[in-house]
Amino acid sequence: MKVLVANRGEIAIRIMRACQEMDIRTVAVYTDPDQIALHVRYADEAIPIGPIQGYLDIETIIKAARRSGADAIHPGYGFLSENAEFSHRVEAAGLTFIGPRAETITLMGDKLSARRTAREVGVPVLPGPDTPITEQLSPEMAKELDYPLLVKAAAGGGGRGIRLARNSSELQEMIDAARKEAQAAFGDGSVYLEPMVQRARHIEIQIIGDGHGHVICLGERECSIQRRRQKLIEEAPAPGLKESLRNQIYEVALKLGRALNYRSLGTVEFLLDKDNNFHFIEVNPRIQVEHPVTEMVTRLDLVKEQLRLAMEGGLDYRQDQVEILGAAIEARILAEDASMDFMPATGTITHLKEPNGPGIRVDSALYHGYPVEANYDSLLSKVITWGENRLVAINRMRRALREYQIGGVATDLEFLQKIIDSPPFLAGHIDTTYLDRFKPKPQENQSVAEKEIAVATALFAHENRNINPIQTDEETTSWRETAWREQMRSL
Repeated sequence: MKVLVANRGEIAIRIMRACQEMDIRTVAVYTDPDQIALHVRYADEAIPIGPIQGYLDIETIIKAARRSGADAIHPGYGFLSENAEFSHRVEAAGLTFIGPRAETITLMGDKLSARRTAREVGVPVLPGPDTPITEQLSPEMAKELDYPLLVKAAAGGGGRGIRLARNSSELQEMIDAARKEAQAAFGDGSVYLEPMVQRARHIEIQIIGDGHGHVICLGERECSIQRRRQKLIEEAPAPGLKESLRNQIYEVALKLGRALNYRSLGTVEFLLDKDNNFHFIEVNPRIQVEHPVTEMVTRLDLVKEQLRLAMEGGLDYRQDQVEILGAAIEARILAEDASMDFMPATGTITHLKEPNGPGIRVDSALYHGYPVEANYDSLLSKVITWGENRLVAINRMRRALREYQIGGVATDLEFLQKIIDSPPFLAGHIDTTYLDRFKPKPQENQSVAEKEIAVATALFAHENRNINPIQTDEETTSWRETAWREQMRSL
C-alpha cells in the first residue's frame, strides 16, 4: 500500500511515521514555499504542487496521487480534510479516502445541518433557529434577541468565522465581520446566531467507527484553554468531571455516531455550562490537532487505527477493551509573539533543543535552519506529556516547556509556562474565557532602563547577525545561540 499525505508540517510527519511503522510507503506533496520542509525529506517520494494554495487544489493533488501510484490519500487536518468534494473526488478516482464518507462530511461540515441532525436523534443542542441569517437584521429584530450571543459561520471550523455580539448596537457589525471571514476562509459566507454560554467548558469526545454501525468512544478531552477561540492547551481526561456526567456525554456522542453510521475518526464537541448541562456544538470529521493526548491515555495509535480501517474495513476491539490510564496534556507551540498581542512571527530557526525524558512527546517538523514564514498556520510543534495523574503530567509539562529552546523566531513558550503555573489551571478551574481574565505575572525586578538596554542589545545583535553570519565552529555557535536566546527572553 502507498499513501499520499495531502498536508504539511507536524501532522504530515506524524502520519508518515505511522505509515513507516506499518511498512506503508508514503508520498509527500509540497508547494513552492515548502520545498525544503521536513515532510518533503521524510517521505519516500515527493511531488511539487505549485504555489502557496496548492494544498487546496483538489485536481492537482489527485493527479499527484495517480502519478505516484498511491492507493490512498490521508488529508490530515485543515486544508481539504473537511471538504466533501475532495473526499468524493478521491473515491471516484479509485483511491481510498482515509476519513469519513463524503456524505458525513457534507452533513457535519454545515453546522446548521449538524444541529438539525443532532436534534433529530435526541442530542441536546443550544436553542436557536437552524437556519442562516439571509438578510440584514432590523434594529427591532436585533433588540428582541438575548445577549451576549455568537455569530458563527455555518461552514466554519477551527474557531474561524466567529464573532461575539454583546448588545444590539454591535450585532450587525459582528454579522458583517463573520460573513467576511467565513467567505474568505471557507468560500461560504453563511452565518447563524447561537446563545453565548457564559463560563462554559469545552469538552470533546473522540469516537471511531467502522462505517458498519460499530462505533467506539475513546474518552474525552478538555479544550477550554483557548485564545480567540483557538485551542491552546488540551488535556485528557477532563479534570473534575463526575463519572456519571462523563458517561452521559459518552452515550450521547455514541448515539450520534451510530446515527451517522460513522466511519474513521471523529470528534463530537460540547459546551458544558456551570450547572453541568451539556450542549452539542459540532462534529469534526477528521483527526484533531489534539489527538495525541487521547493516544497517551488510551495507548492507541489513532493514525494507525485510521490506516487499518482503510485497509481492513473493521475495528478489532470492543468498547469494554478501551481503558483510560493516567492523564495527558498538550501545549501548542506557536510562532506568535505574546508580547505583541500574539502577532504572527517569522524568521529562521537558528537554535533548536527539544525536550525529552520520561512521559514527554514532541510532534514537530522543525529543524535547525528551517524558515518560518507567514504562508500557513502559526503552529510550529506540540508538546505532550503523560503522567500517572494530572499533577505528574503538569510537572512534566513544566519541565518540557523550560527545556524547549527555539531560537530565531518568537514563540508562545513563556506564555504557556505562565498558564501551566497559574493556580486556577493547577486546580482545574478553567473555562473558555479563562485567557480573557488571565493576567501573566510580569518579570520581577526589571526596571524600565534594564528593559530598554535589553531591547537595544537584542536589536544590535540582530543587525550584527545579518551583517556577520554566525561562525560554523560548533563551540562558538552554541555560545552565540545561547546568548541570543537569553537576550530575547529578557524582552
